[in-house]
Amino acid sequence: MIYLNNSATSYPKPESVIRAVARAMEKLPPGQYRSAASSGDQDLLPVCRERLGSLLGIGKYERIYFTSGSTEGLNAIIAGLGIKAEEVITTVTEHNSVLRPLYNLPGIAGEPVLLPCDRDGLVSPELFEKEAAKGRARAVILNHCSNVTGAVQDAAAIGEIARRYGMYFILDVSQSAGCMEVKADEWGVDALAFTGHKSLMGPQGTGGFYFREGIALRPYKYGGTGYDSRRIIYDDEEYEYETGTQNGPGIAGLAAAALWVAETGTERIALKEQRLAERLTEGLASIRGIHIYGQGLAVRGPVVSFDSDKLPPADLAYILQNSYDIVTRAGLHCAPLIHEYTGSGEKGTLRVSFSWFNTDEDVDELICALKEILLQDMEDRHEDN
Repeated sequence: MIYLNNSATSYPKPESVIRAVARAMEKLPPGQYRSAASSGDQDLLPVCRERLGSLLGIGKYERIYFTSGSTEGLNAIIAGLGIKAEEVITTVTEHNSVLRPLYNLPGIAGEPVLLPCDRDGLVSPELFEKEAAKGRARAVILNHCSNVTGAVQDAAAIGEIARRYGMYFILDVSQSAGCMEVKADEWGVDALAFTGHKSLMGPQGTGGFYFREGIALRPYKYGGTGYDSRRIIYDDEEYEYETGTQNGPGIAGLAAAALWVAETGTERIALKEQRLAERLTEGLASIRGIHIYGQGLAVRGPVVSFDSDKLPPADLAYILQNSYDIVTRAGLHCAPLIHEYTGSGEKGTLRVSFSWFNTDEDVDELICALKEILLQDMEDRHEDN
């Protein structure tokens, strides 16, 4: 099997991640303030926070809080800041993990300002500047790397604009964490959400969020934390953000994954995945009737999206998986608004997304398969006529 759906969930995982999850399942569970039981090992929660802080450019790594992923993290940030949707500047490139909270969470009235992107999925910092100058917005929410075109936004420039106009800068690094450089502190990020199961190479059901000191973020979940159980009412804004029993095996795997990414090197990972994407776009350009989205990008994440004049994306994905054992993904990719601006339409795209473990041979086999499928489709249509 050739797996090319890593923007959804990376596969395979590094062996060290698999071993870490298995060991965590075999040992006594961590007490998390609740128990005297201990496996004798170092507490993995602070270890994982520190490793993630290094990868994400967060000095105050103790302010990283674990969740089931970036969806929960973004909901926690958006709900907790106490802002209205109409006070938010965001973009049409956003995932539904941003769009749906802004349009549906209780108390978040109005509609956000949605900035357009170009055909490649890039949003100009000048658009943020123009909207910020109106003085109505309190927050900017930015998707660092598009999961549709692979466009990487200029987070440094947009963060500087947010600081200058006194707005919160919220960054979604779901697609970039682990496969490219993230500099949260340097970019002036006020809050950030990440997921563990994509390019960070961790297990599904892991991830989290961060917010800097000085921000009052009200939790939208309450429950047991194993610490100071006599407290029922929080009236001093010293909230707790990790309620309930944490995903110990998942965090063990995520800690191992963060170490693997650091040792492999995000720069090396980015260069390899960029090269694979370039190899694919060159091959696709030789196939008549294929349209590549984000073709004008000088730098892209590990994503290539395209469609064909001959078959819809869903049909292509089905044939690739069932006849060639090549796993891709078709559709809108939970980012419904960007397609109007890139021209990919209501059916979306066929998306190919890479990880460190993909090879040149994977790309070449995909290109050969697409040529066979589309040539056969042309021959079938010719016979029908």
